[in-house]
Amino acid sequence: MVDVVLGAFYGDEGKGKIIDYLSGNCKYAVRFSGGNNAGHTIEVDGKKFAFHLIPSGILNKNVKAILGNGVVIDPKVLIEEIDNLKENGYKVDNLYISDKAHLILPYHIELDKMLEDIREDKKIGTTKRGIGPAYSDKFERSGIRMEDFISDKFADYLKTNIKNKNIILSAYGYNTIDFDEVYNEYKKYAEILKPYICDTTTMLHQAILNKEKILCEGAQATLLDIDFGSYPYVTSSNPTIGGVSTGTGIGAKYINDVYGVIKAYSSRVGEGPYVTELKGEVGDKIRELGHEYGTTTKRPRRCGWLDTVALKYAVMVNGLTHLAINHLDTIGKLDKIKLCVAYEYDGRKEEYFHTNLDFLNNCKPIYEEFPGDFGDISNCKKYEDLPSNAKKYIERIEELTNTKVKFIGTGPARDDIIVR
Repeated sequence: MVDVVLGAFYGDEGKGKIIDYLSGNCKYAVRFSGGNNAGHTIEVDGKKFAFHLIPSGILNKNVKAILGNGVVIDPKVLIEEIDNLKENGYKVDNLYISDKAHLILPYHIELDKMLEDIREDKKIGTTKRGIGPAYSDKFERSGIRMEDFISDKFADYLKTNIKNKNIILSAYGYNTIDFDEVYNEYKKYAEILKPYICDTTTMLHQAILNKEKILCEGAQATLLDIDFGSYPYVTSSNPTIGGVSTGTGIGAKYINDVYGVIKAYSSRVGEGPYVTELKGEVGDKIRELGHEYGTTTKRPRRCGWLDTVALKYAVMVNGLTHLAINHLDTIGKLDKIKLCVAYEYDGRKEEYFHTNLDFLNNCKPIYEEFPGDFGDISNCKKYEDLPSNAKKYIERIEELTNTKVKFIGTGPARDDIIVR
């Protein structure tokens, strides 16, 4: 009863559009990992919604939206998103927050800034939203969960953590945290969020017993996974398929289709290796045509050609059953398109992806070239409507990855999509 949407590259693939479409046939939309370092943007009736925490499936009013236990939550950001939805006519009484999800607090954000600063020339490119330090506390077992946040224990837990974190912050010359100021502000947030907090794991299992459809939506993407990405230039959680079970409590036997989302080109935000990156005129042109600036940070994204070596790795790691390709209209505006089909490493051809940094930093892409100039495809509603150049490009991706393309994004609007 459970379908999953995952990013198959470095994030920012346009997962929101696919999630929005699939959630129309679901009863539940579940976010299972990450924090407000992620962002899904959806355009509905000419208005853009940028979600950083709330599952984007919430825009379908018959859907119950769940923040799973694997998510780390900045309550201030979450409340801002709730208020924005209310201002746009959404009641938000269909939002549920796991009592096991962990809090992001001001000391996490300050520590995130500090850690990135002291890395000097070895920066990871973190969004400085406190996500990494919040997950560190979770695994170090000093984190504060949502059930603690709304209990009488919150003050004691907060006081202890602030005392310990201030020792570290002051040692490095960073701003320390005032307990009274944080407690007085955050207990107000706790009262606002309290009605949404519950045992979402039991709720989801009851939904499965009732044969109700569930959609789990990923944040970030496969090559940013803490285990399977280009470590250490990764996020602090598991945005791959394993994160679904650990971040929701849903067992593997309930999972059905797994959709991997890509763009018809590729992009990356932050530091780290990127084999098909284009640093010249073509990369700049793709960035401008695709409006490639971060939803969360507004940082310009690094852009390049699509890499099917990395994509085959994503198919393998996640067990992807289908692909979804966005921005076909964007890449189709170029006269010629290149597709990476293999790497050259140390004088030999490599067809398998490895996360080793020395390997990735010394690989050269081997390309196949395709004609572009697809014309205006925004009115194409069936695969047969696409120009032959576009179909040739898609079918080569399918051939190389041995995975069928189910969804094709043909423009920015909600209904600019072909479903095969």
